Amino acid sequence: MADRPHIVFIITDQQRFDTINALGFDYVDTPHLDRLVNEGVTFTNQFITAASCAPARASLFTGYYPHTHGVLRNADLWRHSWIEDLGESGYRCINVGKMHSYPYDTPLGFAERYVVENKDRYLEERWYFDEWDKGLRARGLVKQQRELYRKRPDYRESLGAFLWELPEDLHSDNFVGDMAVWWLDTKPRSEEQPLFLEIGFPGPHPPYDPTPGWAEKYVNRDIPLLEVTQEELDNQPQPYRHMRQHNVEIDHDSVVHQLEPSREARHRQRAYYLANVSMIDEKIGEIVSALDRNGYLDDCVVIFTSDHGDCLTDHGHSQKWTMYDTITKVPTIVWSPGRFEAGQVVDGLCQQMDLGPMILDLAGVELDQPTEAISLLPAVKGEEWTEREYVFAEQARDGIMDGTDFVTMVRSRDWKLVHFLEEPWGQLFDLNADPDEVENLWDSPEHAEKKQELLAVLREWRIRSAYDTKDVFAEYR
Repeated sequence: MADRPHIVFIITDQQRFDTINALGFDYVDTPHLDRLVNEGVTFTNQFITAASCAPARASLFTGYYPHTHGVLRNADLWRHSWIEDLGESGYRCINVGKMHSYPYDTPLGFAERYVVENKDRYLEERWYFDEWDKGLRARGLVKQQRELYRKRPDYRESLGAFLWELPEDLHSDNFVGDMAVWWLDTKPRSEEQPLFLEIGFPGPHPPYDPTPGWAEKYVNRDIPLLEVTQEELDNQPQPYRHMRQHNVEIDHDSVVHQLEPSREARHRQRAYYLANVSMIDEKIGEIVSALDRNGYLDDCVVIFTSDHGDCLTDHGHSQKWTMYDTITKVPTIVWSPGRFEAGQVVDGLCQQMDLGPMILDLAGVELDQPTEAISLLPAVKGEEWTEREYVFAEQARDGIMDGTDFVTMVRSRDWKLVHFLEEPWGQLFDLNADPDEVENLWDSPEHAEKKQELLAVLREWRIRSAYDTKDVFAEYR
């Protein structure tokens, strides 16, 4: 195990970047994540490769963009990852919670899997019985889910925000956090095998369902909300306007969107969402304590991130599928006191999948083929590191974003362009003048040259990607 640390990879689902107190968002309580920030290395400009769960996660665990690995939407086949390489190299690879592989119970390289998937499962493997389902069944309880929420008189006005009314230990995030602690406390620590432990929290993905005590801490709190104007909505691409109406008519993840939600409804949704974040933060503290008392922290790297964000009615949208920074930029922390300098903040552009080669570098594992990911280890170590000039994200037509075939984003530090395949619509944002991304410059004659410049970047990236990965295209299918 010399020079091969234990690695604990914590991934939340649908957590925005503006949800950690220590990073300047003082309306949320996250003392344990704050500790990781203050004692670790934080990336403030890390971007996912896709605006939905499975494609983004497949990139993270393969090192390829969605158009390369072929997982373009949830429920696309995903059965392989670089975790297989970690296991073959001698790591003890364990998963507790969500991964969103397909099928759900695909090994992916893990020696043990304790699968807990989305709270509200409809698009794929609707009848899959995961560890959380078993725990509820063993207690003789029925999970709070869409069929039951639909019976509530306030269902269509709630924006997916409901109190968790069952025993608190059976809330999905408490269940996953407690299971991770149970594993650390009951499974003997190997002296020969370093540990790779992935912990996937289902929250704060909707339904937004905090326990009553946590909800009470937030319902009366002053929480900022981005104003949504009719001018902004009118200037959005037609597929986004179509999706707004779609999400009003169809209740994905127990969320019924509203075209003009009241400020009170928006605030309640945001409050419950942030309460879910604090619940997860509490469990992260318990996991770190379990790592400590079981001897792992002597030589351990803890990594925290999320698979994408949530609009939470900002820009007039529900959940993900769009390319706003509230979706594509994710919180990311690498924590290992004594190994990496405390309190570092790295603001260079990077893709979330760049965490993969960093983990493999830490583990001393070399892949047989190149990937599209670039290791972040030099940045974490405070060494010379070159940020990406551009980051990219993709989203294919699925059961929710069904008004266009394919959407691609290219983003630099200063500009963002969103392209819709074979469509006249698009988005162009000057991020310095308009950091909230409300003024769409796509049709502005004054910015036509910048639009063409970024479209050319997009074209060259796709051609280069196809050429560089032509021999490994099917590797992770």
